[in-house]
Amino acid sequence: MNGLRILESKAAGATATIEEPNGPFKAFPSGLHHHLRPFFADITEEVVAAIRTEIPEYARPTDGMYMHVVHQGVEHALQGFLERMAKPDTDWEPVKATYQRIGRGEAEEGRSLDAFQSALRLGARVTWRRINALADADLLPRQVLAAFGEALFLHLDEMAAATTAGYTEARLHAAGELQQRRTRLVDLLIADPPASAAAISDLAHTAQWPVPRTLAVVVIDDGARAGASRPIVPPEFLARFDVRPAVLVVPDPEGPGRARAVAGALHGLRAVMGPSVALQEGARSLRWAAEALDLARRGVLPDTEMVHCRDHLATLLLFRDEALVEAMADRHLRPLDAIRPPQRQRLAETLLSWLQCGHNASEVATRLAVHPQTVRYRMRQLDELFGDRLHDPTTQFEMQLALRALNLRRAAEST
Repeated sequence: MNGLRILESKAAGATATIEEPNGPFKAFPSGLHHHLRPFFADITEEVVAAIRTEIPEYARPTDGMYMHVVHQGVEHALQGFLERMAKPDTDWEPVKATYQRIGRGEAEEGRSLDAFQSALRLGARVTWRRINALADADLLPRQVLAAFGEALFLHLDEMAAATTAGYTEARLHAAGELQQRRTRLVDLLIADPPASAAAISDLAHTAQWPVPRTLAVVVIDDGARAGASRPIVPPEFLARFDVRPAVLVVPDPEGPGRARAVAGALHGLRAVMGPSVALQEGARSLRWAAEALDLARRGVLPDTEMVHCRDHLATLLLFRDEALVEAMADRHLRPLDAIRPPQRQRLAETLLSWLQCGHNASEVATRLAVHPQTVRYRMRQLDELFGDRLHDPTTQFEMQLALRALNLRRAAEST
């Protein structure tokens, strides 16, 4: 009891300011840690038992190694507390590093911090209850309880903060590595010449991306994204927004809900989806999508948010080599050059409709909203210009291709 009276005297004279970083620890009378140390072995056992009983994630009574680790963790926390009582200005960084490693370990094991944080809070409650019991039994000066409580919860907060920092760092690092793998996987899927199926499968496994049977590549118009935030895409999609145009890889694009998911993710942006292709043919899907995007920018394809290549295959074919279309037009449509521009356009429009309608003048008249007699008059003019060539099937086919391409180009230039 003499030791207790000495501690009470020292506690009465303690004047440390607890608003300092280690203030609560400086408020303790010297020698208090020696007085408490014999009780901390029992406190450690009680904390471990409470954690095993009250937190399911730590209830592994048959796993001796795991329980040894838990016991060591509790003992380390309490001994660290006593050391701070003995030396309030002791360097906290090594202890902080320990709890950062614990946080990183929890992240690397794929666990959340919920159980660990619960264990910290439970340990603090048990410790605080036992310290109060010591004071009630006159084994501890009651004057130190306020400082002890504040020091205990400061210690708890700092351990929790260090653990969270380590956990967050590990999660960010893992997320960064995963994103790097996914970025490399995009490059592999659109490589030309194509990568091997084995290489794609191996990288897909490390990138946590289930390998699909088919895929489609979507390109996003950068010019239409001014001021727009980066799209949030479903996790099963692969994306690269650091290239121009931005690229999205859609697995099994014909699957249920896929079209809706793509449209939702890219709402408000002009984008083109290439054709569905086999796993190793992503370069082809990308190439078609990029060509279609160029045509959409020019106004040749519809100005809609999402253009699907599969709906415009003929147009893509026509504009694959525009010089070839020019040559075909020059060969088969040159007689129209002799006609004045306004009449030339009317005759070209009539000729295209006549070819598309199977030479039916009534259908041509309905399509062009003119009288059938007007159509017949124009066809007589065309017959005079082209002669027998107008009735040759091969020439008719090439005429239709050339007229269709010129018509699309003219419409785009007028917008």
